Amino acid sequence: MTTTPTPTPSSSGRTDAPTRREQILKEAARLFAERGFHGVGVDEIGAAVGISGPGLYRHFPGKDAMLAELLVGISERLLDGGRLRVAESDGDPRAVLRSLIDGHIDFALDDRPLITLHDRELDRLKDEDRKRVRQLQRQYVELWVAVVRDLYPGAGEYEVRAAVHAVFGLLNSTPHLGAPLGREPMERLLRELAHGAFGALGAE
Repeated sequence: MTTTPTPTPSSSGRTDAPTRREQILKEAARLFAERGFHGVGVDEIGAAVGISGPGLYRHFPGKDAMLAELLVGISERLLDGGRLRVAESDGDPRAVLRSLIDGHIDFALDDRPLITLHDRELDRLKDEDRKRVRQLQRQYVELWVAVVRDLYPGAGEYEVRAAVHAVFGLLNSTPHLGAPLGREPMERLLRELAHGAFGALGAE
């Protein structure tokens, strides 16, 4: 299935208004995250964007297609963004890791409903879509692992992979943090925690 990533201004750099399709996906993600996939009807998604429920079928064949595009799309966007950050770097692994962390923090703060959707609804995807998500996620992990191993050559592969997954878990905890701090304090806290976790790889 071919999917289109769901852009946001912070992670894609876009400043133009979202398309109707993107509006539908944003509202679907919010509603699915709040009430569960089966707790939301097509009519409710349509109402959230100001069109009739049947009008949604001009954009998507159904809720399953929306969910697939959301979850495959964000996995594509994270991987593409990570690759771009590595390609645009000057080769300094410390700077690359800092850029990767900042990019994932933007995702974790701006796309909390998608984190919740992934945790709750991934198994509802068709096999081909679920496999695609897993494949993209593995590639994203490998990208981080390569950068962290360059930065901490003395750390073992198991330790590096454990650190990468631990940092993902830390950053992706944002939907569960309750009343959030302001944007800048939360960014700063998450950044310090992530760098501190990786810094443990270089501790004696």
